[in-house]
Amino acid sequence: MRNPGPAEQIWRTLRGDTRPLTYWAFRRIMQRAKEILGTNRTLHDLRHTAAVRMANDPQLTLPEVQTILRHQHLSTTEGYLQPHIEELHDKLREHFTRPRPQVSYAVGYRDEDIEAVFGARN
Repeated sequence: MRNPGPAEQIWRTLRGDTRPLTYWAFRRIMQRAKEILGTNRTLHDLRHTAAVRMANDPQLTLPEVQTILRHQHLSTTEGYLQPHIEELHDKLREHFTRPRPQVSYAVGYRDEDIEAVFGARN
């Protein structure tokens, strides 16, 4: 099919006359796909995946994602911002492999004073 125009629905049926795809029709598509593929994915899983991707997209603001998902409260949308364990692992690895910044003190302090306050220099 061709791309929809500005006033046309994005999700449309392919069977019979072209018309907007209803929730129940899409639910049935997901059920048939589950049967064929032998999975247990649901329409809600698809929505959740889309929400996580949108919430983590730097080009979308959280209020925009809230509007798209039709969440009443921003706190509901914020739940999709939870970091994944893989991302945390990568960030920690980057943190611990990064060279430590050189410590410097303002000019005029004696080494004995700095050692008394901050301990021995490395």
